[in-house]
Amino acid sequence: MNQSQPKTPMRIGFVAKRIGGTDGVSLEIEKWATVLERLGHTCYFIAGELDRPEPRSQLIPEAQFRHPLIRAIDRQCFGCQIRSPHTTAAIHEMTWVIKEKLHSALQRFELDLIIAENCLTIPMNIPLGLALVETVMETGIGCIAHHHDFYWERERFLVNAVEDYLRTAFPPALPQIQHVVINSQAAREFSLRTGLPCRTIPNVMDFDQPPAAHDAFCAQFREAIGISSGDILVLQPTRIVARKGIEHSIELIRQLEDPRLKLVLTHASGDEGDAYAARLRRYADMMNVDLIFAESRIGSNRTSGQNGDRRFTIADAYQSADLVTYPSTYEGFGNAFLEAVYYRKPILCNRYAIYRTDIEPCGFDVILMDGYLTDEVVAHVRRVLTDRQYADQMVERNYTLAQQFFSYKRVETELQALLTKPNLVPASVPEPDLTSGPATSEFGLVREGHTHTTPLAELEKAL
Repeated sequence: MNQSQPKTPMRIGFVAKRIGGTDGVSLEIEKWATVLERLGHTCYFIAGELDRPEPRSQLIPEAQFRHPLIRAIDRQCFGCQIRSPHTTAAIHEMTWVIKEKLHSALQRFELDLIIAENCLTIPMNIPLGLALVETVMETGIGCIAHHHDFYWERERFLVNAVEDYLRTAFPPALPQIQHVVINSQAAREFSLRTGLPCRTIPNVMDFDQPPAAHDAFCAQFREAIGISSGDILVLQPTRIVARKGIEHSIELIRQLEDPRLKLVLTHASGDEGDAYAARLRRYADMMNVDLIFAESRIGSNRTSGQNGDRRFTIADAYQSADLVTYPSTYEGFGNAFLEAVYYRKPILCNRYAIYRTDIEPCGFDVILMDGYLTDEVVAHVRRVLTDRQYADQMVERNYTLAQQFFSYKRVETELQALLTKPNLVPASVPEPDLTSGPATSEFGLVREGHTHTTPLAELEKAL
């Protein structure tokens, strides 16, 4: 793993809390891995939740933010300003456990470089971030930190009892780590807070490879979610969280006054609770709008169950849509925007901050709202749904522009520049001996063999 010069091709490991499913970080990992493989490198995957083939993946359960002890630590660290000694001890011990497993994965795959995907950005797993920083310092391995959304952009992290850890690892101000952000505003804020440079690489799609044609399997999506052939499918391809502005989509359908319109939500609530989803159900009932929660029908791959149940991909959902709504109040970039363009669907989009600074100047032809629906916006949607020629001109123009500004070629150029940085060359240092410390921790976490001897319930009780 440690050589004086970088290998060509390189062995590159993605490290994340989760690699799998349809969340934005997992999707971008897949895109970067595709680009790196095309460049001749070999990619490996290290995470707390995985859907990648075992020969190239290493599962570290403690890296998942849903791990019981990680969740217990999280509860003690945010919404307060003082942490207990037990919380500090638990963070240290989990850091050690994760670090051991990281070292094991680095040695197993003989990695030259790691790409930390959002785990040095948002502190949903503090021990994982600390373990990564220590691993970089102890091994000298090259590291690219790919940042999607920072803790200072999320209200729930602003009051905390871990400011020392946030300054250490979220993000780490280390010259050994190359930093990448996904929008220009994040780049400015990152440099102001850390004093370090970073590179801006936006989210992308493979616009040089058009999507597969609508096929017989995809044609079954509408029926599977309860929509007839004569209905108009309005797709909101986002998680069910308040900042996605789903109320605006419900209000839009109410104002259009067409009983054929059905609003389909593709994702679940995720880590932010179900209260907002319950509110949306009540609001849709009040507005007499048909709201369909389709997350149970959408997965990473197409599947057909023995009882005839089918699971579709997010691509099938896009292919089946007549209109995409994207009324978000805040986005780190805008994966759903690019996906709608990729699948040649007309889009209603709110002018959230990053859209205004990083996307709008490119000249895309979309239905724009500025914070709220107006009569003009509703009329524009009505025209798009009834004038097929007009809608086709919109989507073709958008595809051409996205091919110019947000294709895989952009990532390929940026990554090639990053991989030639001198501080991504692994240093010639001996492998650390992680077995020389105490055999067990305060909480009974066995440091050799990575086995918990104390039940997690007792660890949570100690916190």
